Amino acid sequence: MASKHEPRYPKVTFVPTPIGNLGDITLRAINTLREADLIACEDTRHSLRLLNHLEIARPLISLHDHNEQQRIPELIERARNGEKIAIISDAGTPCLSDPGHRFLKACRDQEIEFTVLPGPSAITTALVASGFPPHPFSFHGFLHVKKGKRGKQLQAALDSGETTLFFESPHRLPSTLEILTELAPDRPICVARELTKTFETLHHGTSRELQEFFSERKVKGEIVLLIPPPPKPARNDAR
Repeated sequence: MASKHEPRYPKVTFVPTPIGNLGDITLRAINTLREADLIACEDTRHSLRLLNHLEIARPLISLHDHNEQQRIPELIERARNGEKIAIISDAGTPCLSDPGHRFLKACRDQEIEFTVLPGPSAITTALVASGFPPHPFSFHGFLHVKKGKRGKQLQAALDSGETTLFFESPHRLPSTLEILTELAPDRPICVARELTKTFETLHHGTSRELQEFFSERKVKGEIVLLIPPPPKPARNDAR
């Protein structure tokens, strides 16, 4: 019987991967992938490029939004049988707008040892780089596809007292900026694009300014939209 003071080795590890620059992967993440008996990944073809770059050859299995629930029993069983399983997504930290949360919850519920490694995330990278107040902040994943629901999400962000972050697709960004211009044309915002990659850009300006800027350009790449809290009214210290 193992002593309670002996280290416990997780059977499942959630491993962040680079959001763009392959040099951002950690040594601990590399070692975990090398030692894994199985790597569950969002897209095996995408992940294979990273693993080839790292010269790691391990068995792969797909784990994405459409099959995660069906994969859970198999992965739980393999973990119970002693296999070491690494969970990765296409980029960044699993579970954050990426697959993995349902499996992590199943591990917790069924007492499968797991750990989560620190590492790259577009959320925290964009938050810090924007220069907006970093706390409190909230992240709401991808904006809704339907324009009406997107407008309600954006209005809630404009009214909140925190910095709000959304992911947005490049082809919907102009439409989203049009909505913001209608709701709050003079509110400062930030569009972070292609973070950590060669053509990384952070665009600051009012909703109207950025709407005009992006309406004249073809938008490409991964997008994070940041909306800061409303400016606080100036204090009147006169007595």
